Amino acid sequence: MPAETPTDPRTFGATPPERARDEIIRFENVTKRFGDNTVLDDLCFSVTSGKHVTLIGPSGSGKTTILRLLMTLEEPDSGIIRVNGGQLFPADAKHRREVRKRIGMVFQQFNLFPNMSVLRNITEAPVRVLGLGKDEAESRARELLDLVGLADKVDARPAQLSGGQQQRVAIARALAMRPRVLLLDEVTSALDPELVAGVLDLLRDIARSTDITMLCVTHEMNFARDISDEVFMFDGGKVIESGPPERIFTDPAHERTRDFLGAVR
Repeated sequence: MPAETPTDPRTFGATPPERARDEIIRFENVTKRFGDNTVLDDLCFSVTSGKHVTLIGPSGSGKTTILRLLMTLEEPDSGIIRVNGGQLFPADAKHRREVRKRIGMVFQQFNLFPNMSVLRNITEAPVRVLGLGKDEAESRARELLDLVGLADKVDARPAQLSGGQQQRVAIARALAMRPRVLLLDEVTSALDPELVAGVLDLLRDIARSTDITMLCVTHEMNFARDISDEVFMFDGGKVIESGPPERIFTDPAHERTRDFLGAVR
């Protein structure tokens, strides 16, 4: 059933108590405009804790804006956003910072600090934002570098790494915040084709081995099929269809979804 159907209690109206307890992200009638362009149009959806949800749809349909709102890089024009039981919008800046602490994001362009070593790139936020001691933060960073296959790059600078290695550092940096929610924004789009598979394999391993809630924007449909518990199809700032990947990718209900998948395969 399309996610926008009003009879679906997961995204509209009153939420059943048992489901509300499990929600970690909820958008209630969220609208976001850039000038005359309405990017999100009265958007309603929710994500259950521990689930891996992929957002698909054409460019400009509002997918990355959702991630930017969750990171408080943008503010909605109207509506309510809740994360982990706390209200992200509307809220004052101090409260938003507290709610955001357990949200990690991996960007398209890595966004590493060029003047810092790999180790410090990973420890900076846990020390400054979470208040971890330096030794604890460094111990955690070394574990994560081992996890992403870069244990020997502790002292390297970003410019000394390949694009794939920089993205692995960015993933380790996001995980160092011990997030409950991990946001992935087209994380392979800036990589050379031969580097894509390694980064996607790493993310598959993280998805399978942790209970982190993942919200992923990607045009890698095979990756979306592999890791997702649920897929949301966006168009015109709305969810026009949602469901398990087996159904969305093999028997989508909406003609727009069928057209989109036919174009990207």
